[in-house]
Amino acid sequence: MGLIGFLILIWAAAIAGWFLVSKYVKSSDVDRIKARLAVTTKGKTKKAKSDGQPSVIQQEQVVKNPLAHLLVEKWNLAPRLGTLLEQAGLNWPPARLVQMSIVCFAVGFAFGWIALPIARGLALLTGVAAAAGPFVYVYLKRKARLRRFESIFPDALEFVSRSMRAGHAFSVSLEMIHREFQEPVAGEFRRTFEEHNLGLPIEIALQKLATRVPSLDVHFFVSAVLLQKRTGGNLAEILDKLAYVIRERFKLRGRIRAVSAHGRMTATALSAIPMVVAVLMFYTNPDYVKFFFTDDTGNIMMLAAIALQVIGYLIMKKIVNIEV
Repeated sequence: MGLIGFLILIWAAAIAGWFLVSKYVKSSDVDRIKARLAVTTKGKTKKAKSDGQPSVIQQEQVVKNPLAHLLVEKWNLAPRLGTLLEQAGLNWPPARLVQMSIVCFAVGFAFGWIALPIARGLALLTGVAAAAGPFVYVYLKRKARLRRFESIFPDALEFVSRSMRAGHAFSVSLEMIHREFQEPVAGEFRRTFEEHNLGLPIEIALQKLATRVPSLDVHFFVSAVLLQKRTGGNLAEILDKLAYVIRERFKLRGRIRAVSAHGRMTATALSAIPMVVAVLMFYTNPDYVKFFFTDDTGNIMMLAAIALQVIGYLIMKKIVNIEV
């Protein structure tokens, strides 16, 4: 492994240990302040949590990593990362996501340096790929949460329509969704109702809902409600028709995905074949692939091949990805 590899391994282990300690160990000052606040509330906070109500004191997650905070503040990443984490349903501060990315980069770089003695130049690429892991996880969580929201959303619209026909106000119907539906629809509409109940105009509360849930269906819903509020009309009938349109869009989307399934499988297979062949050649005949890592011309050829492979994958994905 060598002295350099051992030092890199120690460096990665130290950063990972720092991350675990900063995650689970809290300062005595913060604990003392929280204890005082808990005493002044006379147990109301614990009772509210047991009843399922939101706590008066918001428990903030403290990330003790100066480097992560410095990167977030220097590049002004807090608004964008905060929106991304909120859309994914993760109660993380932006600095925590950056800290996890730094730790993954250190571990990936150490792994690439030790496991790839022939091509140690790829250690940086493995570190970058590992650093993207937390962001990929958040993106997948966001995508799954939005898909779950869109699947329940038509039923929620019909529920609001029936509730308004029964005599309930529109804002009360939004609050009733929390008791009748599952997450994430229940939480998002309850938050919208609470914002409006605490004095925020319904227009702004709905616009914030559209920001938290970047879905075309939600934008249709918000536009329909705001237009009805300005011009008048039967909102219950509008919501019924909107729910019908959303369901028809789901059916059309399913048909398109079924038709384009062969194209997606072909694109995946064509993109995976060069990578699989490269890995097999690296382990079966490493002398044959040394040229791509030790020679300048080989480096240029490898970078050009990777770039062309990525471009080809993006073109094929653009062809088979039909928006509805």
